[in-house]
Amino acid sequence: MDQGLTAAEQRELEARLQKRQVKEFMNVFGNLVDTCFTACVDDFTSKAISSRESGCLTRCVSKSMATQNRLSERFAEINASVTAEMQGKR
Repeated sequence: MDQGLTAAEQRELEARLQKRQVKEFMNVFGNLVDTCFTACVDDFTSKAISSRESGCLTRCVSKSMATQNRLSERFAEINASVTAEMQGKR
């Protein structure tokens, strides 16, 4: 990943990228928690999560993760196509 950067600059770049990735992950995770909690948890008369709520949460998280995976796959497919197209024009 040599971009004409010094070792210190390379470390700084890597640290910033890692910090950004963690922040983005936390945003995605926070949105997932908000979405699934709002959709599934509606009985606040008990400290325990009901079996219905638990099942709903499991399905919600699974569906959200599957959606994220598919979006990532599709993005990779489009990116590969665009890259191939750009390389063909050179």
